[in-house]
Amino acid sequence: MRREHFGPPWARGGRAEPPPAEDAPAWIAGALPDDWFAGRPDITVDRDEIVIVGRLTEPTLDAEATEAEKSAAEAGRIASFREATRDRRIGIAQQLEHRYRRKVAWGATCGGRQELFTTFAAPAMTRLRQPERQVLDTLVDAGVARSRSEALAWCVRLVGEHADAWLGQLRDAMGAVDELRRQGPEL
Repeated sequence: MRREHFGPPWARGGRAEPPPAEDAPAWIAGALPDDWFAGRPDITVDRDEIVIVGRLTEPTLDAEATEAEKSAAEAGRIASFREATRDRRIGIAQQLEHRYRRKVAWGATCGGRQELFTTFAAPAMTRLRQPERQVLDTLVDAGVARSRSEALAWCVRLVGEHADAWLGQLRDAMGAVDELRRQGPEL
C-alpha cells in the first residue's frame, strides 16, 4: 500500500526541488511593464531565488555636476523607482513565487550604482574540518567578519570575484551536460 505524504517538504524528511525555470526570463519579460527599464533586465535564477535587475535611465544633470552629485542623482532615481513600482513588483513577485516556487528579489542599476531590494539569504549547511574552521576563526578574530557564517559568505564572495571566468565556463559546461541528458541517447 502506497503512503501519501502531505505537508511541507521539511516535514517529509527532505527538500522538494522547485520546478524548472528555463522559461522564467521570457515570462518575466512578458509581465514587466515596457517603461520600467532601459532594455531587458538581467535575470538570475537558481534553486532558491530569482533576481531581476533592470537598468534605469540616468538623470539629466548639468555638465559641471560633480561625482558626488551624479551619485546622489543615481541613488535618487533608484529610490524613486523602488517606491513608485513597489505594489506592482510585489504582485509580479507573488505570481513568480507561485509559478516557480522561488523567492524573488528586485534591483536596479543607474549609471555606476546598483542596488538590490530584499534579497534572500539561504542557509548553507556544511561540515568543515579544523583547518577550514581555523580560516574562518582567523577572519572573525581579525574583525573581517562577525561570525563563522559571515566569514564563510565573505570567502565565497571573494572566490566568486576572482574566479568569475572559470565559474562561467563551469556553468556553461554543466548546461551542456544537462542538455545532453534531456536529449538522451539515440536508439
